[in-house]
Amino acid sequence: QVRLQEYGGGSVQAGGSLTLSCEASGYTYDDNYCMGWFRQAPEKEREGVAIRDSDGSTTYADSVKGRFTISKDNAKNTLYLQMNSLKPEDTGMYYCAAGYRCSYGTNAYNYWGQGTQVTVSS
Repeated sequence: QVRLQEYGGGSVQAGGSLTLSCEASGYTYDDNYCMGWFRQAPEKEREGVAIRDSDGSTTYADSVKGRFTISKDNAKNTLYLQMNSLKPEDTGMYYCAAGYRCSYGTNAYNYWGQGTQVTVSS
């Protein structure tokens, strides 16, 4: 079984930074998976934030371009999301996901973590 566990959420003021991590276990962490970060605000649908394809290429939602960076450490089986210049609208539960098809649609991913809460105050 693949298991994903997120860490690093918390409460920060606008303009601050946080780094989220997602530790993977239960399988050999190779480059075949597409990995993504998603978030969900209260009463809103889950939305894609950043994606890292199996070839190492990355894409970002327009709302976070230039502020967020997705990266992966294969040796540690860990996916990261560095978040800078945080805004109140970045508030939400952040999830990491893994699947064989890269997409901002949630249906493309086979495995999900439990999420970590990020709260940004103005």
